[in-house]
Amino acid sequence: MESPQTFYLEVRGATGGDEAKIWASDLLRMYVRYVAKKGWKIAGVDDNVVKITGLGVFDALKNESGVHRVQRIPTTERHGRVHTSTATVVVLPEIKESEVSVNPSDIDIQFFHSSSQGGQNVQKVSTAVRLTHRPSGIVVTSQRERFQEQNRLIAMNLLRAKLFEKQEEEKMRTVAGYRSVIGRGMRAEKIRTYNFSQNRVTDHRIGKSWGNLEAIVDGDLDKIVELTRNLS
Repeated sequence: MESPQTFYLEVRGATGGDEAKIWASDLLRMYVRYVAKKGWKIAGVDDNVVKITGLGVFDALKNESGVHRVQRIPTTERHGRVHTSTATVVVLPEIKESEVSVNPSDIDIQFFHSSSQGGQNVQKVSTAVRLTHRPSGIVVTSQRERFQEQNRLIAMNLLRAKLFEKQEEEKMRTVAGYRSVIGRGMRAEKIRTYNFSQNRVTDHRIGKSWGNLEAIVDGDLDKIVELTRNLS
């Protein structure tokens, strides 16, 4: 019997200032709606990170990592000019403790008050957790659970996932003659453009475009996922 898969999805604004941050929020909302339509489970970890679990979910979305570019007129634009902004999507599979060793002495841990609206317990007690891995400089935060220990465990899982990603990227850089990162989930790769003025989404890896952009951004990703899930 097939087992559920779990991974972390992180979306961050890149180039474009405030519009990039808005675009990152729109992308995260797109994935949240898609996951809900598929009946998979989703839980908030931090403001820009969610944890997704379900049958075949990682296989479906593993190739979403990369740079997502938007071309549109921002709501803050007074003169009707089209701006180009980007956001970075990172898909991180959940990694077992046995696969990535983390020395506890390498970690700085901080507890703080959650910024989420998680009820009185979350607001009054320092339940949120921030971990800093000194050797790599990686910082992760978990603040959506009600209890400190739950957030600490989630933060550790996320840290292992990021360390695994870093190790994989370092391996790729050492491979002689390595040319293509398509399907490898490298976050620097521009994979897709969402052009609102032309009502079109283009996936640059397969050279295909789709119309009905608003529906896609609203979570209608099936037709795109089906063509990109098997990239290698």
